Amino acid sequence: MHNSTLKEPKKISDQVEIPWQERASGSGEVLWRDDRNPIIGRNPLPFANSVYNSAVVRCGDGFKGVFRVDYRTGLPFLHAGSSKNGIHWAIEPAQIDLRDENGDAVELGFAYDPRVTQIDDGYVVAWCNDFNGPTVALAFTEDFTRFRFLGDAFVPFNRNGVLFPEKINGLYTLLHRPSDAGHTPFGDIFLSQSPDLKFWGEHKHVMGPTEAWWDNKKIGGGPVPIKTSEGWLTIYHGVMGTCNGYNYSIGAALLDLDEPWRVIARANQYLLGPEASYETVGRVANVCFPCAALTDMARDRIAIYYGAADTHTAIAYGYISEIVDFVKGNNCIN
Repeated sequence: MHNSTLKEPKKISDQVEIPWQERASGSGEVLWRDDRNPIIGRNPLPFANSVYNSAVVRCGDGFKGVFRVDYRTGLPFLHAGSSKNGIHWAIEPAQIDLRDENGDAVELGFAYDPRVTQIDDGYVVAWCNDFNGPTVALAFTEDFTRFRFLGDAFVPFNRNGVLFPEKINGLYTLLHRPSDAGHTPFGDIFLSQSPDLKFWGEHKHVMGPTEAWWDNKKIGGGPVPIKTSEGWLTIYHGVMGTCNGYNYSIGAALLDLDEPWRVIARANQYLLGPEASYETVGRVANVCFPCAALTDMARDRIAIYYGAADTHTAIAYGYISEIVDFVKGNNCIN
């Protein structure tokens, strides 16, 4: 079960234990839910109806995060948060302090679905930003107190920006999903690269929906890719169109280490789909939307944070080597 060849991104501390629960006896699930789910429920702040689709990382002697907070106006914004154990979170009541290169405050029209990537001793946040329509924006922080705005990576419309944890062939590498202005009825994952996190090019198509029903409508990046001996383990969300609307589930693929636009293997079935009450009932029914993952490579463990029904924040657990084997064993790539 444990695989010593799995590799951790640089400078991530192993001193802080990630959340974990063992798989239930007799269960054959590759991913299983924390029995304390949802870890963040409804009305977490007086002015907010929900927190979900958020990103967390190890930081110092605990955990930090950037959270999607949906206000009762209906608009989403980003708030920082902290936790000692990765389960119980204190979310700041004020929006993140976002400044431009001159130190002036940057006002956002909306902001949602962040991902956070540790790069050396700092952290890069990617989120869906209002730039005459939704697109991917980036910011840098060292302390989760002040964030330096790096700009919008692309023109509208775009979503699901996910930055790799290290440069590949000397370039920063970002997954993203071009879209439209509305509730996108389509979507493929693309990859772009940059020398400086400002100018983006070298655009590549990575993968699109498959003929399998679970992700036949659209797909989008999830947590930061995880470097393993088998390739970049990429957790993503896949969407199925049903007679009652969209159904979001969690899937996985392996990307080539040196050419991450090349898909080595991709599972033809999901790892975890909406079944629990907090996933099937909420502001948007039937949604499991992964945005973050904490890893313990020495113990082969992963804790995946996901949004549930666009209302709650939940966690699922698994063994990294088992997920890799699942992807390879159910590969739909010829």
